[in-house]
Amino acid sequence: MNLDIDIQIQHDDFNLRFKGCLTNGITGLFGPSGVGKTTLLHCIAGLVRPNQGRIVLDENVLYDSLSHRHLPPRKRQVGLVFQDHLLFPHMTVEKNLAYGQKGSRRKRKQKLCEVAELLEIISLLKRNVSTLSGGEKQRVALGRAILARPDLLLLDEPFTGLDRRLKQQLIPYLKRLYEKTHIPMILVSHDPETMMDLVEEMIFLENGKLFAQGALNRSKQSKLLGFFCGSEKAHNFQKMLNHLIKNHSLQFPVEEKAKAI
Repeated sequence: MNLDIDIQIQHDDFNLRFKGCLTNGITGLFGPSGVGKTTLLHCIAGLVRPNQGRIVLDENVLYDSLSHRHLPPRKRQVGLVFQDHLLFPHMTVEKNLAYGQKGSRRKRKQKLCEVAELLEIISLLKRNVSTLSGGEKQRVALGRAILARPDLLLLDEPFTGLDRRLKQQLIPYLKRLYEKTHIPMILVSHDPETMMDLVEEMIFLENGKLFAQGALNRSKQSKLLGFFCGSEKAHNFQKMLNHLIKNHSLQFPVEEKAKAI
């Protein structure tokens, strides 16, 4: 997969100017609240239209301001899992999973069973989603997104509201999903430990721009991340960035190099 993004969004006092390229694997999107992480996901998914720019997934142009092209979400082959699940409360788990599936009835049923087994929710298929725990609902939301056969899966704070135990339970499911399906994922999270456990590459947004991007170097030293994420104050965030720049393989956008030297 190659996802090329060069967009700008500006309204009121909010400004997002993102230019970058994402490839296969699980990519983490990190930064302070309000910097534009969720907005960027929504632009990729087609829920938000940028003011200008271009988004291309492989050879499929999702958005191009010059040609006035803006594919609707249903035509983008991009799955989005929201932090509050957005499941249909009046449906069973099985019907939620089947929503949006394509293909013959036999193949849909076979694929649904495969994904349900992968996420260990076979025993929940006949239950109403209103009776599920937070972790179970999140697994159902992941399964529904995967069964729509996306070319790219976007995860917006998928662990919000879950305690540490449930987070630790969900991480293996996400890993297993990627290993089994090889669907590229972009994960937004404020939890550095989650990022360390899941992602292969990190993108840092600051002040509405891509600040740094690079592959994670998983070492014992990486656990120091936790010390720098106790709050989202500018000083602490800068300390975290400085640590990451020193201890990980990070690339700077051309326009930021002069500032970093």
